[in-house]
Amino acid sequence: MACLEAPPPLDLRTATGQPRGRKLQPWRLSLPRSSSCKACTLVSRQLPICNAQSYADELWVAAPQSPASVRSRLLAAEREEAKAVLSLFLRQKGLRSTLAARIVNKSDGFIEHLVSKLQIAYRSRYAEGCDFLLRYSVYMCFLTDTKLGTIFIFSGRELSTPEIRDALLPYLEALSREHGDRLVEVVENFADPFSMERESSSMVLTPTSSNKQKAVARISTPTSGGALPELVVYLLDLGMDHEEIKNIVRKFPAFAYYNVDRKIKPLVELLLDLGVPRSSIPGIIRKRPQLCGISMSDNLKPMMAYLENIGVNRAQWSKVITRFPAFLTYSRNKVETTVSFLTELGVSKKNIGKILTRCPHIMSYSVDDNLRPTAEYFRSIGADAASLIQKSPQAFGLNVEAKLKPITEFFLAREFSIEEIGIMVNRFGIIHTLSLEENLLPKYEFFLTMEYPRSELVKFPQYFGYSLEQRIKPRYAQMTGSGVRLILNQMLSVSDARFEEILEKKRTGV
Repeated sequence: MACLEAPPPLDLRTATGQPRGRKLQPWRLSLPRSSSCKACTLVSRQLPICNAQSYADELWVAAPQSPASVRSRLLAAEREEAKAVLSLFLRQKGLRSTLAARIVNKSDGFIEHLVSKLQIAYRSRYAEGCDFLLRYSVYMCFLTDTKLGTIFIFSGRELSTPEIRDALLPYLEALSREHGDRLVEVVENFADPFSMERESSSMVLTPTSSNKQKAVARISTPTSGGALPELVVYLLDLGMDHEEIKNIVRKFPAFAYYNVDRKIKPLVELLLDLGVPRSSIPGIIRKRPQLCGISMSDNLKPMMAYLENIGVNRAQWSKVITRFPAFLTYSRNKVETTVSFLTELGVSKKNIGKILTRCPHIMSYSVDDNLRPTAEYFRSIGADAASLIQKSPQAFGLNVEAKLKPITEFFLAREFSIEEIGIMVNRFGIIHTLSLEENLLPKYEFFLTMEYPRSELVKFPQYFGYSLEQRIKPRYAQMTGSGVRLILNQMLSVSDARFEEILEKKRTGV
C-alpha cells in the first residue's frame, strides 16, 4: 500500500477549460498540505491540439509531500530530454540546428506538454496504486463522465533516452501529419496547459530557466566543507575544466544531478575498455551528456551486443562512439526499424554492419521521413539505392524537396537526361550532397570553358569532388601549357608524380 494511514478529508476543486470536441467536466483532486499520504494531483483536460483525434491527457504529478529533490531532479531531466527530442525531430524535418534550437527555447509550454506525455506513457515508472484515491476517482468519473486516469506517486527511477524517444517521437510525427507546415507555429504558440496549476498551491512547476540556474548553481557551489561537488571533482580529474562542465549543464541541466558512482564512472570505464582514449572521453560527454543517463545493464550493453551481432565491428567501437556518441542512445525499436529497412532495400547483413560502423549518423535518420523517401527518389532517377546507401549513406539524410530535386533539376536544365543523371549518381553517390551555389555551379561553368563534351561529366562525375582552385584549374593550366589533351579522369584522379609522367609521355609520344 502506498498509504499506511487514512488520508484526511478531500476537497474537489473545479478547473476551468475550453476543450475542443465533446465537452468534458475538467476537475482536479487534491489533498491538503498536512497530509502524510503521498497523494497526487490529477489534471484532466482535453487539449485542442488535433482535429483528427482527441488527445485527452490525464497528468498526475507528485503532491507537495513528495521529496523535493526527487521531484526536481526528475522534472528537470525530463524537460531537457523532451527539448532534445523536439530539437532532433525538427532537424529531421529539415530545419537547421540553430533554427531548431531557437524554436525549442521559445516553446516552454509545448515542452511541458511533452513532459506530460511522458508521465502518461510511463505510468508504471511514476506510480503504484493508492486504493482510497482510486475508489474516489471511480466515483468522480461516474459523476463527471470523465475518463478514468491512473494514480501515481514518484518512484524516482529516471527514464532513459531511448524510452523518452519512443514515447515522444510517434506523437510528434502525428502532430506533423496533422498540421504539416504549420507544425512550428503550433509548437511556438502552444497554450501552456499548466499555467493555472502553477498558480495553485497544490502543485509547483519551476520554469526551465530556473531549473537551469539551479543546476548550474549545484555544480558551482562548494559543499559545506568548502570542497567542490563530487561530480565536478571527478570531471576535472578526467580532463574537463569547470567552464566546460557548466556549459554541459546549461544545455542539459539533468546532468548536474547524475550520481558519479552510478552514472558517470560506469560509462567512463566502459569507454576505456572499448579502447576510447581517456583524452577523448570529455569530448564524448560534451557532445552527448545523455549517454551517462542510459542504463548500462538494461540498454547500453544489450544494444552493443545486438549491433555486433548484425555486423558492427567490435574493434571499431572506439571510432564509432567518438565520431557519433548519440549512436548508443537510440532505442532498440529505432535500431531494428532502421536495420529492417536496410534489409528490405537489399543490403546484406555484413554490409549493414559496415554502414553502421562507417556512418553511424544514419541511425539519426527517420525511416519514414528520410530513408524511404530518399531511396524511392533515387530509384526514380535510375540510381541503385542499395548500392548507393553502402557507398554514400550520408546522402540518405537529405530532404527530397529541399536538396535532392534541386540538384537533379540543375542537371536537367543543362540538357542532361534522367538516365545520365542516374549514371552520375551511381558513379559519384555524394553528388547530391554538394552545394549548388558554392560547388556545382562554379565548377560546371569552368567545365564549359575547357570545351569537353558533356559525356565527360557523365563518365567522370567525380570532377565535382575536386577543389576548383587547388586541383582543377592548376591541372588544366599545366595540361594546356604542355600542349596535350587528357580526359577528365586522367587529368584529376592521379597523383602529381603520375600526372607529370602522363604529360611527358603525351608530349614525347612514348
